[in-house]
Amino acid sequence: MKSETVTPTAEFTQRFSATRRGARVARHLAVQQLDGWGIPYGGDLSDSAELIVAELTANAVTHARVQGRDFELCLTLSPMTLRIEVSDARGDREPSPRPPAPDSETGRGLLLVDALATKWGTADRVVGKTVWAELSRR
Repeated sequence: MKSETVTPTAEFTQRFSATRRGARVARHLAVQQLDGWGIPYGGDLSDSAELIVAELTANAVTHARVQGRDFELCLTLSPMTLRIEVSDARGDREPSPRPPAPDSETGRGLLLVDALATKWGTADRVVGKTVWAELSRR
């Protein structure tokens, strides 16, 4: 079976400081970039992407922070999908969605990503890992 290669129509990549402020700025720039690509603020795709970017960048800052290392956000738009990638410098922690304790105030982020994304996963890098999620544009 021959697989089809899809050429992205647009790509945005930016590094951010591995801080709460860096995660917040990444989220704001992501929806601004999507709006520039014709995916309007407040639409289902923009809102889902914003939430996924918020969760993945918060995880990169909270659980995968390495002193002095940034995280990277990459958005790739193709005719059928929007791919969101967040890369961090820590490769020893594999994210997995697990139901948190009922009274826990944290631990639901990857459950939200799993519910919103068409598919998601991780990829190793030379240094660290990338957590990615795809949203259908249809």
